Amino acid sequence: MRARYAAEVTLSDGQRFASLGIVTVRNRRLVLLWLRRQALRLANAHGGAVRDALPADVRPVRFHGSDAPESLRFWATDAYRQDDAMQTLEAGFPLHFTVTDPAVGLSLTLAGWHASPATPL
Repeated sequence: MRARYAAEVTLSDGQRFASLGIVTVRNRRLVLLWLRRQALRLANAHGGAVRDALPADVRPVRFHGSDAPESLRFWATDAYRQDDAMQTLEAGFPLHFTVTDPAVGLSLTLAGWHASPATPL
């Protein structure tokens, strides 16, 4: 059975936790592609509507400061950060990137990991 990877975007206020979206894909490049898309969509939704949503896309989040959207955009577009993320996944480690919105105490985390293949019954 082929290796599978998963990616998820979560939101937390320190006490509660919510999954904004999760996918399972066939390789680590698709994990990174999905996470980058979500990071840019979330960053671009700050202060405006997102119109290019696909069924697997996460719901937008309203940030109260500009640091979180800019951090998401930087992570998604910086070649060094993307190379580091790919190397993390290639090494078999889980990938986590978290931004915070201190104005309201929210943390948004992008995560990707190698998911074990399902065991046939």
